[in-house]
Amino acid sequence: MLDLATIWAGIIAFAVLAYVVLDGFDLGIGILFPFFRKRGDRDVMTNSIAPVWDGNETWLVLGGGGLLAVFPVVYATVLPALYMPIILMLLGLIFRGVAFEFRWRTRRASFLWDIGFWAGSTIAALMQGIALGAIVQGITIIDSAYAGGWWDWLTAFSVTTGIAVVVGYALLGATWLNLKTSGALQERSRRISLLTCIGTITLIGVVSLWTPFLNRTYFERWFSFPTAFFSSLVPLLIAICAFLIWQGLRTDKHLQPFLAALGLFVLSFIGLGISFYPYIVPGALTIQEAAAPQSSLLFLLVGAVVLIPIILIYTGYAYWVFRGKIDPHEGYH
Repeated sequence: MLDLATIWAGIIAFAVLAYVVLDGFDLGIGILFPFFRKRGDRDVMTNSIAPVWDGNETWLVLGGGGLLAVFPVVYATVLPALYMPIILMLLGLIFRGVAFEFRWRTRRASFLWDIGFWAGSTIAALMQGIALGAIVQGITIIDSAYAGGWWDWLTAFSVTTGIAVVVGYALLGATWLNLKTSGALQERSRRISLLTCIGTITLIGVVSLWTPFLNRTYFERWFSFPTAFFSSLVPLLIAICAFLIWQGLRTDKHLQPFLAALGLFVLSFIGLGISFYPYIVPGALTIQEAAAPQSSLLFLLVGAVVLIPIILIYTGYAYWVFRGKIDPHEGYH
């Protein structure tokens, strides 16, 4: 018989990863706005993501909605623990979307909407990282209910993971601009890519060294056989991705640095999977304990089998249609 709970955990994990790698680079565009002062440069930057940024957020809806439907206990326990960062993240995403549209409607006050676009993007990224850090460090659950305090999410570790996500998204945004732009804008993006790559790798190292000491389970998982074999491969692969970013930027490659930067996030996500499995809330709830009834899982899986390929097809088609370099004289108006 199919293990529907594990299948659904994989689907939700895929949706979250798809959101991070796709929406990460367009959040990164907003985070980088202060490094590009010219209105023309900012117009080209937003034009590079205009055809795809709305679609990228589809995966956030799928991941959040799927979690509510398939693992309602997780939704009911994790959400109260993360009310503040999640609300701030959503407000950041909303304000960012409004600023994206309104900055094109005014010349005189466009700098205010540019600030809003930067602030919304940065706050959304920071809160995503803080929420991740709060989950990794552990959520207090008693009798399937959240039993922690209002400020438990705010710790040195969660703030560090929040900063790591902001810097990592900036790396994705910079390598995306290196891929999609040309001339002086591309050259500046290349330099920023090198700096954010160094920052991202450093922060990945800090968080990775810190995590095993948060929970004995993590320590045993990372350093006990056979999982130690896989966890030892992750740093090696991250080092390879870092080299590919550096080598690609130094030799004027355009696609390689972006794909390698995405690889850093995929590998970090795999590292989290090694740490968590079979828990869906670390140290509190396993996948099987948190899952909805089998009949519900099967019913929802039928819908997912139809829906997810459609999302993948139209997402892939949008990226294919708008492939290539951005023309500075054309785009969103």
